[in-house]
Amino acid sequence: QVQLVESGGGLVQPGGSLRLSCAASGTIFSINAMGWYRQAPGKQRELVAGITNGGSTNYKDSVKGRFTISRDNAKNTVHLQINSLKPEDTAVYYCYAAIRTSSGSYYLTYWGQGTQVTVSS
Repeated sequence: QVQLVESGGGLVQPGGSLRLSCAASGTIFSINAMGWYRQAPGKQRELVAGITNGGSTNYKDSVKGRFTISRDNAKNTVHLQINSLKPEDTAVYYCYAAIRTSSGSYYLTYWGQGTQVTVSS
């Protein structure tokens, strides 16, 4: 059984910052890609940032320069530092991870429960 637990969301004023964290736990053999999606009300879920187990990153164009993704492979965690927040960043943020379990032979994508980020004055 694998579980992803997110933390760090909240209400913040425009221009503010947040740090989201996601910890994977369970019978994990290895983790490949990790990252974050977000879903705003009435919109489709979109990829915000991703990071490989080697540290290569990719970002949605509109967040480049403001969001920074990082991971700690020893702790099976991924973080998203969000700076210069804008009202349009308001969404539920979901972490994901491609995980091979101890009993598995291939990678499956697991999701966190989501954490709300609201940017408002």
